[in-house]
Amino acid sequence: MSSGAERYRTVVRRYHVRHHQFVVLGLALAASLVLLVGFLLGRQAAFSGSGIDPVKYREQGRAMRAALAENAELNRQVGVLAARHEVDRAALELVRQELAEQKELIAGLEEGVRFYRSLMTPGEIAQGFSLRAIELVPRDEPGRYGFRIVAQQEARKHSTLQGELYAEITGQEAGKVRSYPLFELSPDIEHRQLPLRFRYFQSIEGDLVLPEGFEPQAISVVATVKAPRNAEVREQYPWQVQERFTHVGK
Repeated sequence: MSSGAERYRTVVRRYHVRHHQFVVLGLALAASLVLLVGFLLGRQAAFSGSGIDPVKYREQGRAMRAALAENAELNRQVGVLAARHEVDRAALELVRQELAEQKELIAGLEEGVRFYRSLMTPGEIAQGFSLRAIELVPRDEPGRYGFRIVAQQEARKHSTLQGELYAEITGQEAGKVRSYPLFELSPDIEHRQLPLRFRYFQSIEGDLVLPEGFEPQAISVVATVKAPRNAEVREQYPWQVQERFTHVGK
């Protein structure tokens, strides 16, 4: 019995869990240190193998970031200058437009002065009653035109002239000759015969709208004077559109 008991002897050993955790943590730290050293050595070897100085590499990185920042600032300044250039160009274009409008206004005023001078200066226009060439200008709406008819008289003594005026537009419509009285085409003319009453001149103005499919060719005007003495003037003008009216008052 005693020999059997000695054969099977139980040995009890103490195992500390905390000691095991320290060992695992130590191994992990050692492995991390090895990896870090390996990474640094590998990068150094890469720099060395490529002939690149790591210090210069970092300096170049900083220089590149600074250059990118400077480039962004320059791009911003270019945008500001471009915006100012657009503003300056728009202002210059506005001035040019105003100058062009002033030139047109001056040209029209000069034409008006010549017209008034012709009325006041003997011999500039035909003696007695006469008609100036009709003026036509385009409007924004297709088929719509502004018109002006000027009746005038030249006399030693400008008595009040009285009479009436009739106008019609002649052209082609559906392959045939067709005429329209002015009062049928113009919302500004109320009567077939327009009354005349003036000493020096009278300007008749308004808009006319052409019928669709009608191609105007000429405008016929008949003016009948009843005082101070009877007279009649007939004129036919080709359909000619100009850029603007001359500056003649009504």
